[in-house]
Amino acid sequence: MKKTFSREGVDLAYRDVGDGLPVIFQHGLGGDEAQVADVFPDRPQTRRLTLECRGQGVSGYGPVERLSIATFAHDIEALADDLGLGAAVVGGISMGAALALRLAVHRPSRVRALVLARPAWVSEAAPANMKPYAVVGDLLMRHSPEKARRLFDDSTIAAELARLAPDNLSSLQGFFNRPDPVLFGRLLVAIAGDGPGVSEAEIRTIAVPTLVIGHGQDLVHRLADAQVLAGLIPPARLCTITAKSQYRAAYRREFRACLSEFLETLA
Repeated sequence: MKKTFSREGVDLAYRDVGDGLPVIFQHGLGGDEAQVADVFPDRPQTRRLTLECRGQGVSGYGPVERLSIATFAHDIEALADDLGLGAAVVGGISMGAALALRLAVHRPSRVRALVLARPAWVSEAAPANMKPYAVVGDLLMRHSPEKARRLFDDSTIAAELARLAPDNLSSLQGFFNRPDPVLFGRLLVAIAGDGPGVSEAEIRTIAVPTLVIGHGQDLVHRLADAQVLAGLIPPARLCTITAKSQYRAAYRREFRACLSEFLETLA
C-alpha cells in the first residue's frame, strides 16, 4: 500500500516495502512506483523505497515553477530524513537515474552504492534525446489531448521512433491520456529541459560501487550514454541487457538479474 508524505504543502505518495538493506529506487519521467516494482528483484532482507515524484503517480504537482530534478532530489532527501533512513543504495530508471546521480555527487554521505538504469542524461541539461518529451509537453499545453495526439502521431519524431524505438513511442503516446493534460505538459517540458546539475568532473569523483544498466534500440535511453557514465565512474560496472522493444520478458528478467547480483555483493 502506498503511503503519503507532505513537503512544502504538496502531498507525495511513496512505497516502502521490505526490511533490510535500504534501496531508494526511482521511476522515470511520467512513471510511477509500479514501473520500479516491475523490474525490482524479489529479494529478502532488502527494503525498497520509491517516491512518486511531483505530478507523477498519485503525487500532487505543487507550484509548477518548482518542477525540477533538483526539487525532486530534495523531496527524496526529505522523505529519507522523515523515515530516519541513513546511507542507502540509491538508483533509478531514466529520470530516476538522473536523480540518483545528482544525489551521489551533491549528497555523497547519503549514497552507499549507486544504480543508473537506462540513463537519459549524463551531465548536459536538455539533451537532444529528451526532445520528444518536450514536444509532447508543448502539444499538451497548446491543444486538446485528442488534437495533440493527432499532431504528434503525424510528426517526423513519431515516425522515427516507430521505426527505431517503438517502446519509446508507446510510452509517449500514453501521455496523451493523462489527467490534467496542461499541467502534465508543463511537467514534461520542465524536466526535458532540465539536467542532473552535475559536471563530468564531478561524476568522476564518485567512489561508491556503481551499476549502470543499458540497452540498445532506444533513442531516449541511449546505450552510448550508459557507456559514457560507466566510463566516467571509476568503480562502475556496465550491464547490457535485452531491449524492451525487442523482448519485454527478457528485458525484465535480465534487469532483475543484474540488479539482484549487484545488491548481493553489497549484502
